[in-house]
Amino acid sequence: MVTTMTAGSDVEVAIRAVNAACEVIRRAYGGAVERFGKCGGDFATGVDLAAERVIRRSLREACPRDVILGEEYGADEGDGARTWLVDPLCGTVNYAAHTPLVAVNIALRIGNDVTVAVSADPLSGEVFWAGDGWAALRRDSRDEPLTPAAGDGLVDVNLDPPFPNAASFRAARMLTDDAFAGRFRPRVLSTTLALAWVAAGRRAAYVTDGHLRDSVHYTSGIALCQAAGCVVTNLAGQAVHTGIQGLVAAADPATHRDLVDVVSRHRDD
Repeated sequence: MVTTMTAGSDVEVAIRAVNAACEVIRRAYGGAVERFGKCGGDFATGVDLAAERVIRRSLREACPRDVILGEEYGADEGDGARTWLVDPLCGTVNYAAHTPLVAVNIALRIGNDVTVAVSADPLSGEVFWAGDGWAALRRDSRDEPLTPAAGDGLVDVNLDPPFPNAASFRAARMLTDDAFAGRFRPRVLSTTLALAWVAAGRRAAYVTDGHLRDSVHYTSGIALCQAAGCVVTNLAGQAVHTGIQGLVAAADPATHRDLVDVVSRHRDD
């Protein structure tokens, strides 16, 4: 696929920033990492912090007036019209355990619209991106269109907290549902790289609880799925970021319908 993007486009700005972080992550992978405790038993590593710093530096050089909201360093000042949402290393626990399932996520929100989304796998070198009217996978400097497909029915279920709907819904209950296991093949990837895989046809769907609006973890993956033509809703099959919230992102309407049916059986409203 040949694109018409220029070197200064917002997509290319995001991809350059992501690639800079990917280089940091690749260099440090497999070694000992320093851990910094966060609330709820969560932690960041020195690699998370270093990756976010290089992203911020790259974005600030290209877009000095924009707001940057990052997972590790929070929000800095800008003119407020354009905000970059940055998750420098999604899958920190995987990374610290030398498990090569991680992502770098960057999204650009202008007003209420996400106009650019990039999710990269730093250890494979794959960069999934959406913007400028495209949704593509960049690999070896070539762009290929993202094409969702239900394929073998692999469905990723996020089991990591927080669980804002815990009183009425737990994704883990789905794993004991014979109808779910009979129709789909559950997986637990423990990183939002799974959303990029839905957009690329490597997963049939992804299900998670959570309040995901403006999330540095999820914004890029949701936008990638939407740009690729996936069906993306809340857990009740309604507009994403409304009602019960949470997320069902599916490759096609039939997969989405069946998953919402499964979720409904495990919701106690």
